[in-house]
Amino acid sequence: MRFYNLSACLASVVALSAPAFATEVTMETPFGDVRIELFDEQAPATVANFLKYVNSGAYANSFIHRSVPGFVIQGGGYYLVEGAPNAIETFPPVVNEPGISNVRGTIAMAKQAGDPNSATSQWFFNLVDNSDVLDDDNGGYTVFGQVLGDGMDIIDEIADLQVWNATAPFNELPLIGYQGVGEITEDNLVMIDMMSDSDSSGFNINPGLNDAWYNLETDGQGFFINVFPDTGIMFLSWFTYDTERPDDSVSANLGDPGHRWLTAQGAFAGNEAVLDITITSGGIFDSGAPVLDKAPDGTMVVTFTGCNQGTVSYDIPSIGRQGVVPIQRVVPDNVALCEELNVPPAQ
Repeated sequence: MRFYNLSACLASVVALSAPAFATEVTMETPFGDVRIELFDEQAPATVANFLKYVNSGAYANSFIHRSVPGFVIQGGGYYLVEGAPNAIETFPPVVNEPGISNVRGTIAMAKQAGDPNSATSQWFFNLVDNSDVLDDDNGGYTVFGQVLGDGMDIIDEIADLQVWNATAPFNELPLIGYQGVGEITEDNLVMIDMMSDSDSSGFNINPGLNDAWYNLETDGQGFFINVFPDTGIMFLSWFTYDTERPDDSVSANLGDPGHRWLTAQGAFAGNEAVLDITITSGGIFDSGAPVLDKAPDGTMVVTFTGCNQGTVSYDIPSIGRQGVVPIQRVVPDNVALCEELNVPPAQ
């Protein structure tokens, strides 16, 4: 198998017609569950960023901290610890991905004023068509999903709650049954949790996936995947080679300084892993000089629907590339082991 320049390889992937899939999450609220479909393909970096918080449990015991009737309700910023609000610890900001309109029933990323690429953990639901206000302001607010079924009935019920000024950052705080006297308790807050439904296939990531994978349609794409069940971490290598795509008659030379690779690492849950990407370049085979250059760059979501099929959804801001790559094993030797290990994780 030959490995080519990263940009050239990714260009061929983007041109593919990848199979459509949509991750779903469930938001639990005191008024019922809200199911949300995520736009994996239209906003891959934002979805991957959001799922990092979901899968890490960052939204557990969090609450809706802002309600503006006729506009939005907002969450993802704060959670309770022994009755006291604490800010959710955030990952690095995600690149802005505007393009989908902020209409009623969509979920979008909140961000800092004057900085289009500042979104981290906070999000909001559009209660009405806010496209005139939010689609262009501050670079456009990235919509990355939509409420399914009758979920907006629950969102509207939250939006109908009386809003109280509990001092910044809780000066637009929706509360349940609060009469304006005494302390605000957990029972008064709109407590929520987010859970990914991406493992609805019944498949669970396991060490039987440790193997070489590739995309049948683009022979130059190669992946090595390693699953570490004790730590709940997946490590992935996406190998590339020459600085420029060579003529078909030219052989790639192992150890040339142009040899490069992309690696990604992160947590997995169910059938999905959310990984942070590192691009490594430079160096000569089996030599300490020149020193390798390692740069964090983007996010990857790896989803498996079985022991021999999956997808790699990626977003690499430095080269402006996003896409979805269908993958399968190079050889099926470990399929039997994977099937044997495909059991739900211990609770």
